[in-house]
Amino acid sequence: MKAWEVVIGIETHAQLSTQAKIFSGSSTAFGAAPNVQANAVDIALPGVLPVLNKGAVECAIRFGLAVGATIAPRSVFARKNYFYPDLPKGYQISQYELPVVLGGKLAIQLGDSEKEVKLTRAHLEEDAGKSLHDGLGHHFHGRSGIDLNRAGTPLLEIVTEPDMRSAAEAVAYARALHALLRWIGICDGNMQEGSFRCDANVSVRRVGQAALGTRREIKNLNSFRFMQQAIDYEVSWQIATLEDGGTVEQATVLFDAATGETRAMRSKEDAHDYRYFPDPDLLPLLIDRQWVERVAAQMPELPAAKRERLLAEYGLSAYDAKLLTSSLELVAYYEASVAAAGRSNAKACANWVMVDLTARLNKDDREIGQSPVSAEQLGGIVARVGDATISTTIARKVFDSLWNGEGTSADEIIARHGWQQITDGNALETTLDELLADNAAMVAEFRAGKEKAFNALVGQAMKRTRGKANPQQVSELLRKKLG
Repeated sequence: MKAWEVVIGIETHAQLSTQAKIFSGSSTAFGAAPNVQANAVDIALPGVLPVLNKGAVECAIRFGLAVGATIAPRSVFARKNYFYPDLPKGYQISQYELPVVLGGKLAIQLGDSEKEVKLTRAHLEEDAGKSLHDGLGHHFHGRSGIDLNRAGTPLLEIVTEPDMRSAAEAVAYARALHALLRWIGICDGNMQEGSFRCDANVSVRRVGQAALGTRREIKNLNSFRFMQQAIDYEVSWQIATLEDGGTVEQATVLFDAATGETRAMRSKEDAHDYRYFPDPDLLPLLIDRQWVERVAAQMPELPAAKRERLLAEYGLSAYDAKLLTSSLELVAYYEASVAAAGRSNAKACANWVMVDLTARLNKDDREIGQSPVSAEQLGGIVARVGDATISTTIARKVFDSLWNGEGTSADEIIARHGWQQITDGNALETTLDELLADNAAMVAEFRAGKEKAFNALVGQAMKRTRGKANPQQVSELLRKKLG
């Protein structure tokens, strides 16, 4: 492998979060019965005309702004001609020579290193329908069906430069893009439903060689794990083929998840094979500065800016800020919890969100938006730990109670169970005196130099007080009493 360099570019088809299709008023909702969401425009009946969805254009503008790209003041829709059963018009409306978004870049993180992947373009287009070969019922055994519900669904195709040099970099890019599209609200990112699909263009060349090798395009990778496996296999196959004296032919390939292998589907088409020409039914798309500024005013704070603000306002580490900004929903939850707990508890809120809350969400297979404990409730727990009303141990009990719907706030649950920390110093000293008298052997072990014995005594003290004592206060008093 050291003699070879891997070169990867990614093309991503992101389904835009509009309620209607890009050139018709049909619904884009997922899961409808076949062909019920395909109207006269979608199935290309004679005499119909496409009408561009303004919302899809604004999604493209949002993306361009998010990646620092140029928003083309004039772009053109073209017809991409090919014949396939699920393409009723015999062509796909796309953009070719003049796309709506030009350039841009996206930062990816690999371990402690960061890299920028340059973007070539992003253009608007319509999706095709879907061919169905299984599950059609016994009446259609051995036949295929066509579902045109997806025909006309708005897509933004995002194309990178061949900047990635490993499967790991390609996956890091796909994850970063997936997170950004969800962050700015233009794609739900549901890979199982086909909302986010990646094609990987993979080639290899000798280290030091300037010319690119022959690429093969791996189509429709709909999971990050499959992308990693498919690229790793394809790279190994291409290198083995070349080292054995063979040649790599340009082709479109599919990844077989069952075997972990790629296999050629057809020879790869070039642009001239599609006979692109401007669509005569659609005027050029004109986007003026005022339109871009209106969309920019509605944009959320972007991840990089959000991270910088978390560092400055809350004193978090770069690691904490990075984890919390992995999704817009997560960081919004965090900031709401800080608002409830107070700025002085910002770091404690981060720990609770990243550790306790995330672990419980993962265990119950829930998203952050499905958390039974609201951000305000979590902030209430953190505030009560911060002002020493309860210990961290009791706080986790309060969290469990809220998770199970046993109360509406931390204060209510603490009061109901009498979980406030013991603040009466005399009562605590009496408890510790009794503890030491009952555990003379353990005291002797500690005085003989066994630190574990002290920890055991602290544990016994917390048990006797049912977790209501302040652990730090217990430790200090015990050490004082033990000399």
